[in-house]
Amino acid sequence: MTDIVDPVLEAYAEAHTTPPPPHLVAVAIETQDTLDFPGMMVGTLEGRFLEMLVFAQRPRWVLEIGTFSGYSALAMAAGLPPDGRITTCELNPAHAEVALRNIATSPYAGRIEVIEGPALQTVTFLDGPFDFVFIDADKPSYLAYYEAVLPKLAAGGLIAADNTLWSGNVVDEKDSSDNTRAIRAFNDTVAADPRVVCVQLTVRDGVTLIRRADDVARLR
Repeated sequence: MTDIVDPVLEAYAEAHTTPPPPHLVAVAIETQDTLDFPGMMVGTLEGRFLEMLVFAQRPRWVLEIGTFSGYSALAMAAGLPPDGRITTCELNPAHAEVALRNIATSPYAGRIEVIEGPALQTVTFLDGPFDFVFIDADKPSYLAYYEAVLPKLAAGGLIAADNTLWSGNVVDEKDSSDNTRAIRAFNDTVAADPRVVCVQLTVRDGVTLIRRADDVARLR
């Protein structure tokens, strides 16, 4: 993954962010050393960012689409309220195995459920409502994930979609790869969707935050 923020500034920001706890450091090291494409793991800054979002949101149920090695689920778990839980979906059996092992040895083993299989099928049989949804899986399915979770988003709920700047390739007119086109389509659709309010952030590889536009009325 190509940096979209000056690496010097990124390092400065990380140095001025509370460092991750030992169990997350261990997950990061294992991911870097043993898994292909370790850049798919959220880093220190985004991990703390997700934790802060969850802490502010106070969700009872977090849905994550794309577990990988479990780092992001464990980062979010640190911000959960006492009655909060996380359901995380992973298609790749090898990744699910690694995540399950990392979660089992963490302080949050009883609060994170890993469901192996296609996420769209999983979301179909989960009733919701989801208070917080983190989408970080295969890019061509982003729009399908979005449409699947939006009707099940709780009042005051939030969706966070990762990699929405795609190493800056979304603005490269010469890039017509499937992943880039899928992210562009997702970004364009969400920005034009009257059902939601969104903001795209330049955190790491781009994170888009989305809420339902009618939440003010729904929360009254």
